[in-house]
Amino acid sequence: MTNPMTSPAPRPALRPAWRFLLAHPAHCIALGFGAGLAPKGPGTIGTLWAWLAYLVLQQWLSQRQIGLLIAASTVVGWWACTTTARHLRVADPGCIVWDEVVAFWLVLWLAMPMGWSGQLLAFLLFRVLDATKPGPVGWAERQFKGLGWRGGWGILWDDFVAAFCTLLALALWRF
Repeated sequence: MTNPMTSPAPRPALRPAWRFLLAHPAHCIALGFGAGLAPKGPGTIGTLWAWLAYLVLQQWLSQRQIGLLIAASTVVGWWACTTTARHLRVADPGCIVWDEVVAFWLVLWLAMPMGWSGQLLAFLLFRVLDATKPGPVGWAERQFKGLGWRGGWGILWDDFVAAFCTLLALALWRF
């Protein structure tokens, strides 16, 4: 039995900065190549980064290649989110934005072609669902917790559910 008077206090969570981002490839990916370092609204900044990146990528990649990129980014993101969360000692740190990136790429990939107003609507719907976590999104967030592989998947999972709900709302809006 350990004596509470002599046991060390738990280490505080790290606050990421550029040095942390560049210290490990997983950090760079999980923090959205710097988008997650935004002092306010890193999830929104990460989603904006995803939107811009998607618009650039679709100029060079076919729909099939974008789908493969999303699949590969999910697997790599799972590793990156797991590793980064463990290094930060926080189960689901707000600075990890790769979940927003991959999930919003999925929304755009499945909902395009859309004009600017449709893309803006998709962005707004996704951000509201991801930030407020209503119904199924909140349920998804509660399913996978921790600092291991299960928690790393949980970081991604609730954003995929938010993406599905966004796609459902867009489909209902279109019809």
